Amino acid sequence: MKLEVLTGAAIEHAIPALARLRIAVFAEWPYLYSGDLAYEEDYLRAFAAAPDAVLVTACERDQIVGASTASPLVAQESEIREPVAAYGLDPEEIFYFGESVLLPEYRGRGLGHAFFDHREAHARASEAKFSMFAGVIRPQDHPAKPQGYRPLDAFWRGRSYEKVEGLTCQIAWQDHGEDAETPKPLQFWMREL
Repeated sequence: MKLEVLTGAAIEHAIPALARLRIAVFAEWPYLYSGDLAYEEDYLRAFAAAPDAVLVTACERDQIVGASTASPLVAQESEIREPVAAYGLDPEEIFYFGESVLLPEYRGRGLGHAFFDHREAHARASEAKFSMFAGVIRPQDHPAKPQGYRPLDAFWRGRSYEKVEGLTCQIAWQDHGEDAETPKPLQFWMREL
């Protein structure tokens, strides 16, 4: 397994593979995302254009099997940035961690920790004071929830992240089985760097 940290123009070559990976992993619970390749590539190009953006990839035999992104919060879309500012936190001090996606057969090997390690190091080098991400909130009785599902809360807390109580945002996407996009609530988590 090879980990690579990409910044600037180096991110561009990984965008098609990352778009496919996002669609595959986010189709699973709890995101249930019905993805579109063209939209994904556009979204990722906008991410890559952000100053100080970083992409961490996990590759096996030159195939990206996992990836994780981060960039300054001020470079994020208004749906993410504005609730944080309205809550009273300074977006200039925060690095936002986007997706962390990994194919199921590669989970449990420490790659999730490596993704956080590299993104946190990059955020510190960019002089951010805090790192933050948001996770989707689904009802406990959602019919698509798999039996035995374990949320990642314990993993995140083990990395010193805590929920920012009362701080959520809404992002719209189309779930599998939906006819159109609907807004989904996401809970922010944060730690001091």
